[in-house]
Amino acid sequence: MSDLKIGDKAPEFELLNQDGIKIALKDFIGKKVILYFYPKDNTPGCTTEACDFSENYDRFSDKNAVILGISPDSTSSHEKFISKFGLKHILLSDSEKEVAKLYGAWGLKKNYGKEYEGIIRSTFVIDENGKITQIYSNVRVKDHALKVLESL
Repeated sequence: MSDLKIGDKAPEFELLNQDGIKIALKDFIGKKVILYFYPKDNTPGCTTEACDFSENYDRFSDKNAVILGISPDSTSSHEKFISKFGLKHILLSDSEKEVAKLYGAWGLKKNYGKEYEGIIRSTFVIDENGKITQIYSNVRVKDHALKVLESL
């Protein structure tokens, strides 16, 4: 994974959202941030994860939390993904995988015996002061959003 640990200051970043607007982590000081990294829009696991976070959007909001999904997909892909599934949260485009690398969410993966580099499905819970309070790595999609919600 990465060298990030619970209690560390979350690395700062600025990426474009689905509307092409720059969004920075510092924009959310005073709120909890659920930062999740996923491989690709419109794939089965990623769609389930995004829809689960979106379905619980109001419950996260009630706990003063904002949800940010990050993948290497383009802003237009994100816009279509949000529109197709009625997602309520922000998706950020990390086409150069710079933020994924900062958070250790880009690395070597294995699938059917083959090794390749890709997004390691991960979630970071960041508190109101920018400190990491939870790290979930190699996430299994089923019930993940609820586990994150319960940890707040």
